Amino acid sequence: MEGVVEFMERHQVALYLLAIAAGAAVGLAAPGAGPGLEHVINPVLGLLLYVTFLQVPARDLLRSLRDGRFLAAALVVNFVVVPLVVAAMFAFLPADRAVRMGVLLVLLTPCVDYVIVFSGLAGGSSRRLLAATPLLLIAQMLLLPLYLLLFLGADLAETVEAGPFLEAFLVLIVIPLALAWATQAWARPSFGRAMSTTMVPLMVATLLVVVASQVPKLTGDVGRVAGVVPFYALFLIVMALGGAGVARLFRLDAPAGRAIVFTGATRNSLVVLPLALALPDHLGITAAVVVTQTLVEVIGMVIYVRLVPRLGFLGGTGVATTKEL
Repeated sequence: MEGVVEFMERHQVALYLLAIAAGAAVGLAAPGAGPGLEHVINPVLGLLLYVTFLQVPARDLLRSLRDGRFLAAALVVNFVVVPLVVAAMFAFLPADRAVRMGVLLVLLTPCVDYVIVFSGLAGGSSRRLLAATPLLLIAQMLLLPLYLLLFLGADLAETVEAGPFLEAFLVLIVIPLALAWATQAWARPSFGRAMSTTMVPLMVATLLVVVASQVPKLTGDVGRVAGVVPFYALFLIVMALGGAGVARLFRLDAPAGRAIVFTGATRNSLVVLPLALALPDHLGITAAVVVTQTLVEVIGMVIYVRLVPRLGFLGGTGVATTKEL
């Protein structure tokens, strides 16, 4: 069993890419399964986040509040720099409201799952990033409605209901976090270590289900969705520099600086997907726009893992292993 776990950790990036490819194949071969698979997304994602939070002892979360510079840098890069970058791109996005909604949903929310893995592979401080995860989740759910209002105007309330946001906050944040802390209080530490070995399979399952459920929606809309790919690629390029600039501004050491670069670049497509799926039918393409960002991002992260350690002012070129997790 240990050999299997070690194999999955060593080859997890390849497994993620295979999961995406398999999901696309399933979606094309059995498009009728899409609606049923959508109902699986929240349970799988909730379980993934539970296991993620299980790796964050409550005392570490409190300690992260005292890690002032790192936490401030994470908040600045995600909730100041990123919105400014999105604002600069917004005028050039396709005029399609559903497409714009998808781009805003995904780019304005920082990733809380596989960012930890990719950051660790590039020598980033995964522990500090992991401890900040619940705070990043709470902040994005509180700020996202405000950002959408700023970008889309006052008529947003007529299009988007508050219910899905509250449900996502409860199902994907409050419940998994509460269960994780309850587990830490009552279960043996060995249980948490055992559960940590399920993170890669759960991520593989999540990616497969998400892609398989959304690929059938692309029929006839490939052009609309493909139009956002250059913007997602540009975002990754800009945020590599923006994240490095923030890390340098806050005078972070190399591992912390690399973690800031990754948290600024990776987005929370899996967590905001339920919000996109809850939108009215005339905005149905929004979910596919969100998932497309994942496809672009995973490829981008493969490049980031090689590029970020070479950013001179973030330190040397040493690469950490996922054992740090």
